[in-house]
Amino acid sequence: MLTAICRYGPRIIPETGRIVDECRARGEMIQGPAIAPFEKAFAASIGMSDAVATSYGRMAFYYILKAFNFPPGAEIIVPALTFWVIPEMIRVAGLTPVPADIDPRTFNLDPAAFERAITDRTVAVVPTHLYGLPCDMGTILGLARRHGLAVIEDCAHALGATFRGRPVGTFGDAAIFSLQTLKPLNTYGGGIAVARDAGVLARVREQAEAEPWPGEERIKNRLKVGAAQRFFSRPPVFTLTAYPALLTAMLWHARPDVYLWEKIRPLDPMPDGYRERYTNVQAAIGLASLPHIPEWTAATRANARMMDEALTGLRGVSPPYVPDGCEHVYYQYSVYTPDRDGLVRRALRRGVDVETFHVDVWPSVEHFHAQADMPGAERAGHVVQLPVYAALAPGNARRVAKKMRGLLSSTVDAPAQAHTDIA
Repeated sequence: MLTAICRYGPRIIPETGRIVDECRARGEMIQGPAIAPFEKAFAASIGMSDAVATSYGRMAFYYILKAFNFPPGAEIIVPALTFWVIPEMIRVAGLTPVPADIDPRTFNLDPAAFERAITDRTVAVVPTHLYGLPCDMGTILGLARRHGLAVIEDCAHALGATFRGRPVGTFGDAAIFSLQTLKPLNTYGGGIAVARDAGVLARVREQAEAEPWPGEERIKNRLKVGAAQRFFSRPPVFTLTAYPALLTAMLWHARPDVYLWEKIRPLDPMPDGYRERYTNVQAAIGLASLPHIPEWTAATRANARMMDEALTGLRGVSPPYVPDGCEHVYYQYSVYTPDRDGLVRRALRRGVDVETFHVDVWPSVEHFHAQADMPGAERAGHVVQLPVYAALAPGNARRVAKKMRGLLSSTVDAPAQAHTDIA
């Protein structure tokens, strides 16, 4: 029988249920003693002294923007390829997002494009370590220092990644991380802010701790949704549930996955649930999960190496490019192929659920009115993301790699010396 592979695989520790039950029994689901130790432990894991946990990664970003006390309307340079929420939160903070193109090989901010975007109103830049690959922080920092700009790293995809041996999030003046269910560290929602200047971090904390505590029912629902995502992404369950629905939708040329995407919309006023505090049960899960980051990262990288080996030598196919000095964590394994949409359909018929896009070319979105020529970002919109996540067992990862090579070999002329030893 065909066993299908889901595009997603949340990282969930086995003791999650026990942690939740213990927090509930002690009356510590919302407030409790785990939050401060989790913040300290997270900070220590990347070599920083302290951190602030927030309701969302986007709220960590918002608090950082406000903590810098930038002049109203000041410009923040943002990669043209990123999640639309980043430029939107800049707008909500009373500032002006300005796009700069990306290098289509790395999907990250092109330093030359960053420099061209600088004006006398620019106050900061947001290098986004997209898909888990570090930006060229040496060049970006040099340019920022030369022009007197703050650097706010977006590490939502990149916990565990390093640039020249140093963790992302430790180069700039501040950084954000996401703790959403599918991110490298899953605490069923939430975010983290770090900052080099103690005064900036104190102002972030003041904002975060001024928010109200959420109701217990809201947190219980998040835990239930996260557990359901993990359950339904397991190959045997996915094969019998979501996979047949995706196959049926494909016959009708429908895309049911679009209903999983967050709708681009104004975030002012902020939606319900944004302005609230990070909870104790999430922190307790985070504390127990943090020690697993190295093994999860190693497993993902091992699966990515299998995919690299399978795809190397196929003409028209470009596996992820990793510059010297960068350690990729492969939150997404993004590949250029000759026929993106055709590959998605063929892969689904062979039991592999492949994603076509994960972020936004935000200057082209009508909501922002930021029409600009961004050829690198537009090109990077034509990739597929192949499953290599840590929850994918090595045998399944090898099977997926073999299938993807076979599918791509049928549409491209592969050189004779291409690797064929993926079994």
